[in-house]
Amino acid sequence: MSIRSERRWAELARELEFTRLPELRRQAEGWRTGLTGLTALLAVLVLLKGRDNLGDLPESARATATGLLISAFVLLVTGSLLAARAAHGAPEREILLGGQALRRWTEREVARVTQALAWAYLFCVLGVILVVGALVVAWLTTQSPGAQPIVVRTNTDVLCGKLVRADRHQVEISSKTDGKVSVPWKAVVSVKPAKTCDGAL
Repeated sequence: MSIRSERRWAELARELEFTRLPELRRQAEGWRTGLTGLTALLAVLVLLKGRDNLGDLPESARATATGLLISAFVLLVTGSLLAARAAHGAPEREILLGGQALRRWTEREVARVTQALAWAYLFCVLGVILVVGALVVAWLTTQSPGAQPIVVRTNTDVLCGKLVRADRHQVEISSKTDGKVSVPWKAVVSVKPAKTCDGAL
């Protein structure tokens, strides 16, 4: 490496002390924009589709998914606020007239911005992980339409089970207690879907 190149690198290293805070502020502004957009997207999706989709889940899975989504929302909002604090700073009461006072304030502010960015990054990652966790819970616990039990009411009995077959003459269901049962349509009073057979009978 030539002497001229070494001098240039030394000059850049000295300049970095004065340009580090503005660079960190620009980086924090990007994080603030991204986190705000991600938080708004999560809020819109939950408001538009969340209630319908969560209503299809079993009670324990619904509680778990709801808790994960609320936690993710809180983390993303907190990360957005931290990134905004890092990007724009906090109101300063003291007026920095001296060079040494400005230098000390800049060093403290660089440390605060760096810490706020680290926390914002962590909250962003955790928030995304929680959203993915809520989606996994929903996917693993949502019953397929064919697996949803039905309640068949007849003139004399109430049967509950999974639909096996239905044609013009009869409906056939499979229940845990009676096995496969065929009921002629003439005897059927009503057929309704049920979340579980335990509370339907």
